[in-house]
Amino acid sequence: MADREVRIAGGIVAGLVTLGVAEAVSVLISPDSTPLQAVGAWVVDHTPDGFREWVIGLVGTNDKLLLFVSMGVVAVVLAAVAGLAERERRPLGSILFAVFGLLAVLAALGRPAAAWTWAIPAILGTAAGILVLRSLIRRLAEFREGGDETPAESDSTEASSTQRRQVMRWLAVTGAAAVAAGVAGRIIGLRSRDVSAERADVQLPTPTSAEPPIDPGADLKLPGLTPYLTSNSDFYRIDTALTVPQVSKDDWSLRIHGMVDHEIRLSYADLAARTPIERLITLTCVSNPVGGDLIGNARWLGYRLDELIAQAGPHPDADMVLSRSIDGFTAGSPLAVLTDGRDAMLAVGMNGEPLPTAHGYPARLVVPGLYGYVSATKWVTELEITRFDRAEAFWTKRGWSARGPIKTECRIDTPRGRGLAPGKVTIAGVAWAQHRGIRGVEVRIDQGDWQPARLAAAPSIDSWVQWAFDWDAPAGSGVHTVWARATDGTGETQTDQQQDVVPDGATGYPSLTVRIG
Repeated sequence: MADREVRIAGGIVAGLVTLGVAEAVSVLISPDSTPLQAVGAWVVDHTPDGFREWVIGLVGTNDKLLLFVSMGVVAVVLAAVAGLAERERRPLGSILFAVFGLLAVLAALGRPAAAWTWAIPAILGTAAGILVLRSLIRRLAEFREGGDETPAESDSTEASSTQRRQVMRWLAVTGAAAVAAGVAGRIIGLRSRDVSAERADVQLPTPTSAEPPIDPGADLKLPGLTPYLTSNSDFYRIDTALTVPQVSKDDWSLRIHGMVDHEIRLSYADLAARTPIERLITLTCVSNPVGGDLIGNARWLGYRLDELIAQAGPHPDADMVLSRSIDGFTAGSPLAVLTDGRDAMLAVGMNGEPLPTAHGYPARLVVPGLYGYVSATKWVTELEITRFDRAEAFWTKRGWSARGPIKTECRIDTPRGRGLAPGKVTIAGVAWAQHRGIRGVEVRIDQGDWQPARLAAAPSIDSWVQWAFDWDAPAGSGVHTVWARATDGTGETQTDQQQDVVPDGATGYPSLTVRIG
């Protein structure tokens, strides 16, 4: 094996050592302090909006998995380049490792909850990686010198081959140890803060204002039509947390401060003295394209935000609530919307269970009528009462609209598949206009007239409604385009103007192409 291949392998192993040692050290500090975690979080925070939306449109809620895979590929390539560049008297590869280590340190120290100790994993990991890389170069130099002293050329070639095999075995053992240390560190770190057992023991309070049983007529139960109630496991997840924060209810608290008469802080135990409510509310992501699936409907249990805010005494000139997550994410909600009587809540339960950790356990915000990027803060720890002209939230700093009211929209769920038999074809989907309700849905075939669809029962104006339309499809008629549009409770019909999700949500009619016969 040539020096080139050995150097590439050595660079990759040195990279594994860097990450493995950092993961192992992070067990003593914080799982969020590792280079991959810190750099990945920095990438999430600084990814251009257009590229981010393209990725979400391509892979949906697997965006974070794609990021980890991409970072792994980049790390392997850079480590290989470092191995090729490293020389005994020109340590270019070591310099590349040091630059990466410095960037990882800066990324870690820039995290919201970071302490100075968060720099230690990247520093020690980088030092270990450079040590392995330099050791490889010294071994190669020694083998070359030893080979030069061999009198017979064939003996020299055989000795060189043996020496390289020894180097590769050393690299294999070192790499395996690094991987083992990294995996062990990650597992131990995650388990040390895992709150799943705690969550399983939580007893949800009984709401005095409970949502009545769902009207059976709310779910048409048609093949291919999304259920009225979205299960916790199927509920979409879009947020900026690279890994799911693990927050114990015993450590959690909510601070309400800013432009208030008096600051208050509530623990999870303090919530037991308050009156919970239970409501059916549909949440929608602003990144949801026309006809997309970044939307879900659940039964939420929690405490009224207007009551919590009133207890702090907001100043008359305040007009914004800046909510903060434990991972540093912020969302800016209009104060008037949170206090206008709608069922905006600090939620602790979802579909009869404590909040799943991926959806904000132990507490999150749920606000009907606002896109999630301005309202649905998970793992929420602060509500700052302020003004829109004094503060900007995470996404508004990046050019998104500040207030984010949800638009009247609908989606076609079925039929799927282009080859359909003539005769009765049921077209069905869901429509939403949270806090306004849906008055009607219409369907159009090709450029024909708009025709009314039938609506399922609507248990709440804050949740979506199913709809269906029976079409008598003519035999042998070929390809058709099906369109749909919704009208909300105020009489406003969704627009046909096509608009991307940036800056305040997509618009346009959803459509579906089918072939008859």
